[in-house]
Amino acid sequence: MLLAVLLTVRMFCLAQAETGTNAAISRNLEIFNDIYKQLEIYYVDSLSADTVIGWGIRSMLRQVDPFTDYYPNENDEELRQMATGKYAGMGSIIRFSRKEDRAVISEPYEGTPSQRAGVRAGDVIMAVDGKDVKGMGTPKVSEMLRGEAGTTFELQVKRPGEKELRAFKITRETIQLPQVPYYGIVRAGVGYIFLTGFTDGASREVRQALLDLKSQGATSLVLDLRDNPGGALNEAVDITNLFVPKGRRVVETKGKLASTNREYNTAMEPVDTVMPVVVLVDGGSASSSEIVCGSLQDMDRAVIMGARTYGKGFVQMIRELPYGGNLKLTTSRYYIPSGRCIQAYDYRHLNEDGSVGTVPDSLTHVFHTAGGREVRDGGGIKPDVEVQPDSLPSFIYDLVESDAFFDFATRYAAAHPEIAPAGEFRLTDEEYGQFVQFVKDEGFSYNRRSDEVLKLLKSVARREGKWEDVEPEFAALEAKFRSDDTESDLLRFRKKVEPYINDEIVHRYYYQRGGVLQQLVDDPCMERALEILADPAKYRALLSGPQKP
Repeated sequence: MLLAVLLTVRMFCLAQAETGTNAAISRNLEIFNDIYKQLEIYYVDSLSADTVIGWGIRSMLRQVDPFTDYYPNENDEELRQMATGKYAGMGSIIRFSRKEDRAVISEPYEGTPSQRAGVRAGDVIMAVDGKDVKGMGTPKVSEMLRGEAGTTFELQVKRPGEKELRAFKITRETIQLPQVPYYGIVRAGVGYIFLTGFTDGASREVRQALLDLKSQGATSLVLDLRDNPGGALNEAVDITNLFVPKGRRVVETKGKLASTNREYNTAMEPVDTVMPVVVLVDGGSASSSEIVCGSLQDMDRAVIMGARTYGKGFVQMIRELPYGGNLKLTTSRYYIPSGRCIQAYDYRHLNEDGSVGTVPDSLTHVFHTAGGREVRDGGGIKPDVEVQPDSLPSFIYDLVESDAFFDFATRYAAAHPEIAPAGEFRLTDEEYGQFVQFVKDEGFSYNRRSDEVLKLLKSVARREGKWEDVEPEFAALEAKFRSDDTESDLLRFRKKVEPYINDEIVHRYYYQRGGVLQQLVDDPCMERALEILADPAKYRALLSGPQKP
């Protein structure tokens, strides 16, 4: 009898809660509808419903999480490219030049219509089909460059160092962005695969690369997932399947609705279940990248190396909307083989300043890999071997944000028909000196963070009545900081600056695949991976669970 009463009370409470929720929804939708009607009738200027309500929708979605987004009918191409990695266009990355106030070709993809037509990085876009693009942002220019496959347009550019404009007739094609822009043997017996994303076909590319490397004699592998933002969950499962047997659970999704609860198991015969594997990750490795590295870690199948991953444990799906729109929304969390969810950010409980908080390590929970090693949830994937990137002087970030590296590389490429192979290229001392002079001539300047901190300290010292006591020390400190200038900073930190300019130059000649090779030069994470793969005992020890008494 008591049980029946309790069940009745619980059902009544749930019904009340549901009624209250529905009432709140109806009330707020009615208010929103009336507000827009009042704006439409009484506001001083005419309004665009698509613009105003579109912003209202996006503002609402921003309160949920950054992965839930609305794509109106006119943006369905963007959503399709996100899912498939395909679009119709000329095949170039563009960037905006503040100096030119125009979009500039950043890099033509190798083998695409733009590259075959002779378009080069550094070409300033003047007009598309006769329409001047001065002042237009890159999204608008990119939209003009894209279109139906098979259609032709005229691209007019200004090439630095030339007086006459150049015009190219380009026929758009379906562009398939490569997911594996480079793979190869990096040391005797060691293969390397660089994976950029998880759109349709990524697992096929990785499988083909792995089989090719094995045929070339690779007996171990480095899989590079650094700065890989993820993508399709099924591609992550299939890539994991390359290294683990058929029938293993890779990931499980759990959501509010039963229809979103699902297990994903490996369904194919693997390529190699014993080859030593090191997976490189960093803070830019997210979503499907974390499913691959996390599941391989939980199965003790690979050594994970680098920096802690982003921590995206949410899964999105596409829901169709009226009038051809689409909603990409978070429907579930995913859980990797140990049972942990690695979601790091709590979007339902923001900090007082509106920022997103992360789960502190003290509140995470311990899980165990197949072999008994401790792993934790709530904060991305913590590598088995942590290799933190070198800290950079703040002025290098300002250089990257400026056009200095890009513009110098454009000038360098115009004066040098060919360079050393990717991975071997270096600027000579004389050429680096030319870069330093170029930066000075361009008037590059940056805000020293030390000046801001000193100014704050001086203010605090005055408020606390200590200024007279510390003024001489401050004067000496300021003189020390100001003794440096841009030239001396560039010379002092050449070792940290030069990789950026080398990478930009190499892209001009060897495109994306060459850029990958160049970035491996003096890469501490890669060097450590090779060191571990060369020591089988150390590799096995990293994957071994706690010793049993």
